[in-house]
Amino acid sequence: MVTLYHNISIKLLYCITLYLPHNATAQRATTYAPNLIVITTDGLRWQELYQGIDTAIAHNPTYNQGDSVGIYNAYNNKPIMPFVTNTISKYGQLWGNRSLGNNVQVSNPYWFSYPGYSELLCGLVDDSINRNTYANNPHRNILDYLHQQPAYRGKVAAFGAWYAFRHILHKPTAKYPITAAFDTYTNPASSQAALLNKLNNEAYKPFDTDECLDVITHNMALDYLKTKQPKVLYIAYGETDEWAHEGKYKAYLHAAAQVDKYIQEIWNYVQSNVKYKGNTILLITTDHGRGIGNEWTNHNSKTQHSNETWFAIMGPGIPALGVRAYGGNYYTVQLTHTLLQVMQLPSIQGAKHNAIDIKN
Repeated sequence: MVTLYHNISIKLLYCITLYLPHNATAQRATTYAPNLIVITTDGLRWQELYQGIDTAIAHNPTYNQGDSVGIYNAYNNKPIMPFVTNTISKYGQLWGNRSLGNNVQVSNPYWFSYPGYSELLCGLVDDSINRNTYANNPHRNILDYLHQQPAYRGKVAAFGAWYAFRHILHKPTAKYPITAAFDTYTNPASSQAALLNKLNNEAYKPFDTDECLDVITHNMALDYLKTKQPKVLYIAYGETDEWAHEGKYKAYLHAAAQVDKYIQEIWNYVQSNVKYKGNTILLITTDHGRGIGNEWTNHNSKTQHSNETWFAIMGPGIPALGVRAYGGNYYTVQLTHTLLQVMQLPSIQGAKHNAIDIKN
């Protein structure tokens, strides 16, 4: 009887041992929930990101704001966005360097902001979204999608310098906080919210009430990151596009360099926080490109090269492959699906676009 009991116990223990690893693996698969930070800087050309200053524009008195020497002293033979081009190329991947044959572009036919952001965030192209004054976006975006997942519910937030993010992200129906342009920043956990709102209301408004300064958007987002610690955060900077439209190349370059410093500050905080370090995906990209030569100030379907974009990505599950140098065409519309694949989540329902292969 003792021998029989012993044999049965051994067999039972063996079965349990076989079961446990499988069950643990399944549990890990269902609970894997990396953090995600998506950052966009409006209308920044791939040329400045990968090639530095455009000397023809820097020399042109129409665009250099009377300070070509200042532009050269600050940026000649130097990367304009050193954190993106150095750190992310070391620990992640950079896409869209067309001089290497790696082409990234929007799929929408309009080549300006609202359609570009909608394509990026929703993972689809809707040709009826054909103006920047379009009403509330009818399509579910990746922030909504993630907020519906149990691991991310109540842990999503968005900050955008441009007022139109109220519509792009469909603020009236969103279940997560969206702070756009001169919206009041509401965060009971913050001791800085009142000051940030005061600064936003009293600061110089070079873009009227359409768009606030990037420094405001950045510090609101950073404050929220530190005090609320969301699992998903979207930050949209805008000055790179605004200064380009005004033909102010020095200001455009400064805005790009400042966004790089903002990204570095966010990443440094991520690396210092146990909740984020080693478990945060960072995607940086833009909504459209710009023309070249005297058309660099513009972007639309009649301005060649306005469809050309780029992106940078790093984090868990993303091999450190640096600047992608092999040929091919890749699309902004694919980025939502790429992120969800890395996050081990199904793609947004109804989407027909494939993820970009960032593993090889």
